[in-house]
Amino acid sequence: MRKLNYFFGLIALLFLLVACAKADEKDAVKVGIRSSELKTWEYIKKQAAKEDINLDLVTFSAQYDPNQALAEGEVDINAFQHIAYLNLFNTSNDTDLQAIGTTIMAPIGLYSNKYKSLDDMKEGAKIAVPNDPSNWGRALLLLQENGLLTVTDNFDGNGGEDRIKDNPKKLNILPVDGATTPRVMEDADFAIINNGVAVEAGLLLKDAIIHENETAKPFINVIVARPEEKDNETLKKIIGIYQREETAKFIKDISNGNYIPVKMPLDELATWKEFYLH
Repeated sequence: MRKLNYFFGLIALLFLLVACAKADEKDAVKVGIRSSELKTWEYIKKQAAKEDINLDLVTFSAQYDPNQALAEGEVDINAFQHIAYLNLFNTSNDTDLQAIGTTIMAPIGLYSNKYKSLDDMKEGAKIAVPNDPSNWGRALLLLQENGLLTVTDNFDGNGGEDRIKDNPKKLNILPVDGATTPRVMEDADFAIINNGVAVEAGLLLKDAIIHENETAKPFINVIVARPEEKDNETLKKIIGIYQREETAKFIKDISNGNYIPVKMPLDELATWKEFYLH
């Protein structure tokens, strides 16, 4: 009889463990990220656990777009992209994924091994820029924001040799593979370098002569969800955790100041397209 009771007790325990595992799986919020966001989201996960929110971090390689995973229901939210990229994905894939909160900006910057200031920029100066359309466009906008050139009236955010309207200093814009921009500084006068590439090359944002800031709304990173989940209360709590001052300090510390935490209302973020029309 004692053995029988032990047997039934063991079965009951197994059922309880399975039930708990299924409950945890059901209650977990799956977050699609890139490896560059892992440290931040491990921190968010610990803070969320204190509020009984279980985060399941799903890291995607460069070969798979976390937006596709979100659209297909493999994750509940993702956090890896700026708003301009999200808009392009929605347009290209006939989806309606929604930004539900801002996170950080990973600014591109203008660097030089030869000069310390824009005042040193001479007529005809050589400026290397990333040759992929998105970052090439960002580079042109950064130069425009600092009064060095003007983009065309129909500018859509993508770069190209035909996207410059006025170039009073006759700057020589040199499109190169983005990964090589730090090395190209040896031959060019200046280089506009993507944030991640700069970090890999040992460059900090504070080393940049100029860089993007929160006025560059199209390039503010966001947390994204499917449209039916945009008002989900649990997701709102996760955004609240991300946008705390303590989280901002953590992000600045682990990135050595290369990331700028951004807390911006969504209605203000919605005006991002106007940035192209300055």
